[in-house]
Amino acid sequence: MKIAVFAHVRHPISEPFMGGMEAQCRMLCDGLRASGHDVTLFAAGGSDDTQLVPICHAPYEDVLPWATWRGTEELAQYQRAAFEAGWEIVRAGGFDLVHNNSLFPDLIDWAARDRIACVTSHHVPPFEAIRTATERHIDNPRMRFTLPSNAQHANWAAGHRDRLHVVHNGISTTRWTPGAQRAGYFVWSGRITPNKGTHHAVHAARLAGASLRLFGPVEDADYFATTIAPYLGDEIAYLGHRSAVDLASEVGSALGVLVTPLWDEPFGLVAAEALASGTPVCAFDNGALAEVVGRCGFIVPTGDTEALAQAMGNVWRINRDDCRTRAEQMFSAAAMIKGYERLYREATLDVAEPPQVVSA
Repeated sequence: MKIAVFAHVRHPISEPFMGGMEAQCRMLCDGLRASGHDVTLFAAGGSDDTQLVPICHAPYEDVLPWATWRGTEELAQYQRAAFEAGWEIVRAGGFDLVHNNSLFPDLIDWAARDRIACVTSHHVPPFEAIRTATERHIDNPRMRFTLPSNAQHANWAAGHRDRLHVVHNGISTTRWTPGAQRAGYFVWSGRITPNKGTHHAVHAARLAGASLRLFGPVEDADYFATTIAPYLGDEIAYLGHRSAVDLASEVGSALGVLVTPLWDEPFGLVAAEALASGTPVCAFDNGALAEVVGRCGFIVPTGDTEALAQAMGNVWRINRDDCRTRAEQMFSAAAMIKGYERLYREATLDVAEPPQVVSA
């Protein structure tokens, strides 16, 4: 099948990934190709892909940073021009299906208008424009809509939930593997910004008397300077923004991984990567994290650093082989691709089947 994948254009699809959406998009393209599909990636310039069509010269974060330009006509027009350029190529023909991985709602309307089969993945809780676009076309036989977790169903009106399919995000279980031996530290990784709760991981590590390694891009420099930097030292260290290869080595050797979102986490790719590495997860009970972690870690109330510290002291109770098995069975790239391929067949054949809700 010849598939056009549209990515979000805030950041490039290249290592080191800025976040889970970028990592998942790379895994989607690679996984589809491994399954025999011909995939073209429509993404921002600077992305790294063997079949890239750059639809804007640079990610919008480099040109019109979201923190400054959010909600402005300038940012809206920059994105619209990029996606219009890509869509003109799709309209010219040759593609069997579009996978809308972009968060750009107009693609849904364009696909419906041009009668092009389209699968749209909702990677974040729905904002108003993408919610209404989805609802307009929820019953279109050429359309399928996915969520990364069962937990995200609650964000949609009851009348639409039965038209939303759960396809868990997939990871490389060959890259994320257990290390030869465990070292004496915990890992936190992600964008360093208030809603990721980095400071809670720092304070929990201090309470637990544990060593903690922090990884990821500093998205909010003031937050990092005032809330994280004062606690850095021998036991709590910030080690920069690493590639997946480097980070996999760190996670595979860790005692545990801390995941501390203060928002409705739609999936939690960091948690799935940890499990594939045989590493238990200690996480706040937000969004889909309980669904992803299962019995392979500890889920504590959001913001409860004392409970998080206590969980860190109990990671030895978790069977690391169970962590690995859970990731292989539920969150492998192959499992994700299989779920999407089913929806591709439905959308291209105009055959509707009942949506699947994945058991955790």
